[in-house]
Amino acid sequence: MIRGSDFRPITLADAPVFREMYARYPQVHSDNSFTNMVCWAHYAHYRFLQHGDHLILSSTVADQTRFRIPVGPRDPEILARVVELAVREGEETPLVLFGAEDRGWFRERYPEIPLHPHRNFFEYVYLTADLADLPGKPYLTIRHQLNRFRRNCNFRTEAVTTANTSDVKEFLQQWCDWKGCEGDPVLSHEEEAVLCALDHFAALDLSGLIVRVDGKILAMAIFQELNPETAVVHFEKGLPDCAGIYRAINQETAALLRARYPFLNRESDLGVPGLREAKERYHPHHMVEVCYTRREEMERMV
Repeated sequence: MIRGSDFRPITLADAPVFREMYARYPQVHSDNSFTNMVCWAHYAHYRFLQHGDHLILSSTVADQTRFRIPVGPRDPEILARVVELAVREGEETPLVLFGAEDRGWFRERYPEIPLHPHRNFFEYVYLTADLADLPGKPYLTIRHQLNRFRRNCNFRTEAVTTANTSDVKEFLQQWCDWKGCEGDPVLSHEEEAVLCALDHFAALDLSGLIVRVDGKILAMAIFQELNPETAVVHFEKGLPDCAGIYRAINQETAALLRARYPFLNRESDLGVPGLREAKERYHPHHMVEVCYTRREEMERMV
């Protein structure tokens, strides 16, 4: 029997374990990425259990624990143990599934258990070349906004390095002052996550890009490989000093990554109406869906 007490917190020291496992079983959703789990540990309290050839993950937010489909070879016995654990120790929605493969495998083994889409956490995946080139009529308005930015703003880009990390942190503080992070728990948690990423930039295999206008940082993006075909943008921030700055950091990031990654995952919209509209405006190639189960429905079937 697998117990929740068998799990331990995910820390930076666990990088080799996850790096080796994810090389064999690439992930498609950023929530399972090692960077996400380390940087958001203060909020979601990610834990894991190494069980034979499998990694089993959990998160706990506001005392509500959810488990994940096991990472590793498709083993019905291990899945059954995790399902039993989720029913016994999980909250009202105790099991989370990321992407079509998880969903398909679970339905094959448990066709009688309903799966419910969690739209707020669907992730947007774009063709990197589309975000870099902004081709055709669908991107006409964005191209106009970007061209206006290029005309009006004296900008340059540079990589995030140890030499400019202090500047990036100063920019983040300015962004938080503008957004009111202290009065917003979500933004406050995000600020802590970004600082964690910056403090452990090399250890987490992160890359980043900043846009300076007249020497001042007005935008930042932090990204890395999610799987061999996809890069993921974990954080993207911009100040309102120059209209079109978000268009610029988006396009510059895609241009930098297009030669290596055909797809760019820009994570979810969290159900924020303005953010959802902005992400849809860039015409995603596909979405990485998220589903969950309900404990009461699982109890009747397991």
